[in-house]
Amino acid sequence: MTMFMMTMGDDSPPPTAALWAKYVGDEGPESYMKQGMLLHMLYGVGAGAAFAVGATALVLDVGAGVLVGSVLWGLAFGLVLMVGGMMFWMRIVLAMEPDPKTMASFGFFHVVYGVVLGAGIALLPV
Repeated sequence: MTMFMMTMGDDSPPPTAALWAKYVGDEGPESYMKQGMLLHMLYGVGAGAAFAVGATALVLDVGAGVLVGSVLWGLAFGLVLMVGGMMFWMRIVLAMEPDPKTMASFGFFHVVYGVVLGAGIALLPV
């Protein structure tokens, strides 16, 4: 998702750059694009691992041979990340109120992440 966001995004700093600027740096978020993207990528890896472990532990319809179930659970997970990111991280932690266009792209990228995550879990050998 991070690479997709870098390619398709509007070149503005991701919310993780604002997080870095607020808690680690001493400049504005635009100065921490690389750190923000790296942090976002690490979040994505961690979230993907949590999804794989959690979905397996909960015996959800995911994994090899169940592409549709995996994609649907991945989509649901992407939506949960989207809402959590918008409501908790952006509004509460960072005190940001992004414009509707930013929120739409934020939502789109998280939905794509969830779908790709679900498909990846179904199609990649374990």
